[in-house]
Amino acid sequence: MGVVAAFGTLTAATGCTSTQAAAPGGSGTASAAGTASGAAGSTPSGGFGEILQPNSGTISGDAYLASTPEDVLWGYVPTVHATPVLSIPSGQTVTIDALSHEGILEDQGRNPLEYFGGLGVPESSILQDAVSIAAEYNRTPRNFDKDGPHIVTGPVAVEGAEPGDVLKIETLEAIPRVPYGVVSSRHGKGGLAVQPDVLPPAGITLEEVMPPVTTDNRASGIPSDYGNVSVFTAIEDGKAVMTSGDMKVRFALRPFLGMMGVAFAESDGLTSPEANSVPPTLGGGNIDIRHLGPGSTFYLPVKADGALFYVGDPHMGMGDGEVALTAMEGSLRGTFRLTVCKPGSGDAPSVAYTYPFGETKDAWIPIGLSDPDGLAGGGVTGDLNVAMRRAIINALDFLQNDRGMDRAIAYAYLSAAADFAVSQVVDRTVGVHGLINKTDFA
Repeated sequence: MGVVAAFGTLTAATGCTSTQAAAPGGSGTASAAGTASGAAGSTPSGGFGEILQPNSGTISGDAYLASTPEDVLWGYVPTVHATPVLSIPSGQTVTIDALSHEGILEDQGRNPLEYFGGLGVPESSILQDAVSIAAEYNRTPRNFDKDGPHIVTGPVAVEGAEPGDVLKIETLEAIPRVPYGVVSSRHGKGGLAVQPDVLPPAGITLEEVMPPVTTDNRASGIPSDYGNVSVFTAIEDGKAVMTSGDMKVRFALRPFLGMMGVAFAESDGLTSPEANSVPPTLGGGNIDIRHLGPGSTFYLPVKADGALFYVGDPHMGMGDGEVALTAMEGSLRGTFRLTVCKPGSGDAPSVAYTYPFGETKDAWIPIGLSDPDGLAGGGVTGDLNVAMRRAIINALDFLQNDRGMDRAIAYAYLSAAADFAVSQVVDRTVGVHGLINKTDFA
C-alpha cells in the first residue's frame, strides 16, 4: 500500500502511499485524566497527554476489557453462539480499549512498529496491543481480500438480556489512545470505487475513479503491492492535521466508535459470511454514524441471551458519508453504560425493538439500512434509496407511536424540519440517518 509521509515527503514504506500530516505528539486537548502506570504508558512531547497502553491510565468503568490476540476477532463479529469474554450486570459500565486496524493491516505490512516507525512515530507511542495482535493473532486465518479489516473486541454479556429486549448503549467516553490516526482509500472500495471488469460506478467515468485505476495492482496478489493509499493524520493543538504540499488542513476531532453491536448472525463458526465485520446489520455493528459519540445513546434489538455487545472501528473524526472508505481511524478508550430494556417498559423507543435507533441530547436519530441482513456480498452494492425510505418509515413510526403524532402530519413535519444525511456509502450495506430536533417537541 503506497504511503505519503506526514512530514510532507513521499516515502515508500510497505508499498502503501501514506501521507503524514504532522509529527505525532503535538499539543492537544483530547487526553485521558490520570497518569500512566510504569512503562505501560508514556507522555509524548508537546502536551497531548498520555499514550493509553493496555491497562494504563485512568479506567473509569466498573469493568475493563483490553484487546488481546486471544479474545478479539479480526474481520468478523460475534455470532449468537459466541462465548462472552466478560459479563456485567445491567446498568453497569465497561471501559474497552478499542484498537484501530489501520497500521496493522496486510497492505500496510502487518507490522505497526515498522509502519508507524517509518512515519516518524516513536516506539513508545505505538500501542502494545497493536503490536501483539499484528504478530500473534491466530484465532482465524486471515484473508485480506475476503475478511473485514476491523479488530472486534468482545463480546460482553449483559446479565438479564434476552431475545426480544433492547440493549441501551450510552457512550460516556471516547478518548484517543494515541495522538494520530490514518485515513485510507483502497482499490475497489469507497464511494468512487472501480467496479468488477474494470468498469466505473454509475454516474462517473473510469478516469474519475479513486484511487486511480492506473495504480491498481491487486492482480499481484500481494496486499502490500496493491497500490492502496493511506494518509497519516496527526493531532496538533487539539485538531487533526493533513498536509497537501505547502497546505495544512485542520479539522475537528469527533471521536466515536464506528462499530457498536450485539450478536445478530446465527451462523456457526467464526468466519461465516454473515458475520463479516464490514456490513452493518439490525444488530448494529459497523453502523458508522458520527453522532454516536460521548453523550449519545444507541439502542439495538437483542437476539442472543446476554445481548453479546462488541465494539470496533474506532474513529477520531468522520464526515457524513465516509466517502473515501475509512474515517480518521485511531484507537480509542471507550466507556459505555449497558442497560437492558424490556418490552413494554418504555425505556427504549418502540422502533428499537426491531431496528437500530440513536439519540443525542439534541436529536432523535432514526436509521435506515439498504440491506439490514448484511448479505449483499462484495463491493459497494447498497441502494441509498432503500436506506432513505427505511429511515423515513422508522422516523414516522417513532413520531406516531412514541410521540403521538398523526402519521400524515409527521410526514409533513419530516419534510419541513428534519434532516436526513448519508451515514456512509462504503460498507456494502449503505446507511441513512435522520435528525429530529428535540426542541421542536418541547
